[in-house]
Amino acid sequence: MSIEELGPWIEGYLDYLHTVRRMSRLTIVNQRCTLRRVTAAMAENRPGVPLWKLPLEDYVRWVQQMRESGYSPGSINRDLSFLRGLLDYAWRSGHAERNVLDGFTVPNDARSKEPKSLSVEEARRLVENCPSRTRVQRRDRLVILLLYGCALRTRELCRLDVPDVDIERQELVVRHGKGDRQRRVPVPEAVWTMVLAYLAERKGRRGALLRTQIRGVRLDTRAVCEIVHAAAMGAGLGREVTPKTLRHSYATHLMDRGVDLAVIASLMGHRTPQETGVYLHTLPGRKEAAVSCLSRGTGGKP
Repeated sequence: MSIEELGPWIEGYLDYLHTVRRMSRLTIVNQRCTLRRVTAAMAENRPGVPLWKLPLEDYVRWVQQMRESGYSPGSINRDLSFLRGLLDYAWRSGHAERNVLDGFTVPNDARSKEPKSLSVEEARRLVENCPSRTRVQRRDRLVILLLYGCALRTRELCRLDVPDVDIERQELVVRHGKGDRQRRVPVPEAVWTMVLAYLAERKGRRGALLRTQIRGVRLDTRAVCEIVHAAAMGAGLGREVTPKTLRHSYATHLMDRGVDLAVIASLMGHRTPQETGVYLHTLPGRKEAAVSCLSRGTGGKP
């Protein structure tokens, strides 16, 4: 069995997740990628040994390698949850004596840290330093505007098609959000003007909204990251600015203007309040102000 194939038993497990557990296609793709990557890493020291036969020490060593490579605790814990599911399935089906990863997680010290975002002035400078003389420059400027003005994830941006632009409602239809969930995102007026101009320049061509100039294929996530990096360097904002930075900036600036947390969660496609609640860290006193409002509403002293 090659590492790339993963083997019929693991493929059977993934099919079980899809047909019985009803997990989304994107979740299955993510699980397959994780299992393939971990299988390749473990094969360097224990070739031919399946994942459900490995001792806990091997997984601890792998976690340490992941942390040294720069992976965040959140990313590692996501992979561990996928592996726990496989090992639990192996244990319940008699392929393993126990699930060695049961209860094993990595402390997530990053939960209390403020997500990186730009100030309003920095965001303005970023957009203003995006030229629009050529067709490629106009496309790149639109990439920046959609990431910041609509809080799109990089993958969501790349998978937009021309029909996903709802002209009548001035919205983007995100059909391939996280967990394969759809949502509609209103487009700010300034960004909408650029969208319409870009569509007019495309002259009615269908397919991917954002394409490469030479081959005319859909932009991928790497290309989007390079566009953001180049724009940030041109604006003097440094190397740390990523597409996720623009998404964080969107949420932070909306919250700074008093937009309700539930509205922001809906716009960003969050599944849980915890995902949006992280932005409370960016505004000192916001939680205290909320408690104060509650006290006044219940007759308590402000």
